[in-house]
Amino acid sequence: MNRIVLIGNGFDLAHELRTSYEDFINWYWDQRLHNIRFEHKDVSRDLLCSMKILSVSGYDDWSLYLFHHSFFNNPSNNEGLGKKFIKELKNQPDYFEVTNSPFFENICKSIETKKWVDIENEYYRLLTKYVIDEKSGDRVYDLNNQLAEIRRNLIEYLDTINSQHVEIKKNIWQQIYSPIEKHDLSIGSKHAFEEYIGWCMKKEQSYWIDKMKKFDDEISYADVDNYKKAREKGYLGINYPRPFMMPDDIMLLSFNYTKTASLYETKDFKVNYIHGQLEDNDSIIFGYGDELDDNYKKLQEFEDNDCLYNIKSIKYLESDNYRKVLDFIESDLFQVCIMGHSCGNSDRTLLNTLFEHKNCISIKPYYHQWNNGTDNYLELVQNISRNFKDMKLMRDRVVNKTFCDKF
Repeated sequence: MNRIVLIGNGFDLAHELRTSYEDFINWYWDQRLHNIRFEHKDVSRDLLCSMKILSVSGYDDWSLYLFHHSFFNNPSNNEGLGKKFIKELKNQPDYFEVTNSPFFENICKSIETKKWVDIENEYYRLLTKYVIDEKSGDRVYDLNNQLAEIRRNLIEYLDTINSQHVEIKKNIWQQIYSPIEKHDLSIGSKHAFEEYIGWCMKKEQSYWIDKMKKFDDEISYADVDNYKKAREKGYLGINYPRPFMMPDDIMLLSFNYTKTASLYETKDFKVNYIHGQLEDNDSIIFGYGDELDDNYKKLQEFEDNDCLYNIKSIKYLESDNYRKVLDFIESDLFQVCIMGHSCGNSDRTLLNTLFEHKNCISIKPYYHQWNNGTDNYLELVQNISRNFKDMKLMRDRVVNKTFCDKF
């Protein structure tokens, strides 16, 4: 049996890295404020936002305006100042004009109202609107350019995060390299699991010794030997030996661009950066991946390749990372462990492939608990359910909260 560990943004957050989209947007405003100080004109513009000084303000130069406002001049702490700056401009509509693109406006509104945003989801909503409702290829072209601008800025921001020192979390290491528990297994996998146990019974001592070396585990072979003897005598209710339940292979499937997941690599178990790495900007996949959505077929029928340009399942063909996932899940039974991945619709195509695969025997979400005692287990399961077509299969494979751990 194998294990796939889905690693999402919550994994970085658990390591005290500020990688949320809200942190990224706040950084973007800080950068705009920094750059605008050197702009000797009344309009500062990029593909996401335009800021204009109106003539009634008495200024026609951003650099001059900021020079006369000490609040923005050489502050002791720049962090968060850009957000305050843009808020002040918006509060003075008679003197300043702030215009966001529809895409960026939706992103900012989501952060203001919900305190979080899924940028890839917002992209897809506008994409389907432009293609299906408006039949506007020009607007799709502009939207793709705006997503490319966000992608460029996001890479720049995450580069600053990626250089920070991060330490291994002992509890996370133990969770990744733990045995697969019998109570985690789906009812539907019972027959396949018993076949696996039968296969284990035939393996020699040397096989188990070599296997446990991968985990630096010097467990005695006596556990295996005693279990075999008990089974031969017809004792079926005893616990399975630890070597049987340790994964034969583990894939750390990271949806992040940062290097945090690599802390948990070993010489035997590696990270698959399915969406690319910051060390190679061209490898970065940033877009949307939901071929199960009813509107996806309509996008395919629209005779403009721009509307498919940022679809993840197409971008996956630019490397062999996706094929490695397919090879892995075809090779043996596997458990899926979810660490910090929200399981939202933006990765629905890939997640459906994993969750409903014939070899998947268990889906174990590790959930986050806040200081007030509440947690996100139910939200995670709700999101997981959207990646299934077969709800009966979902209820069988997802491990109930009693047997799940906090992350």
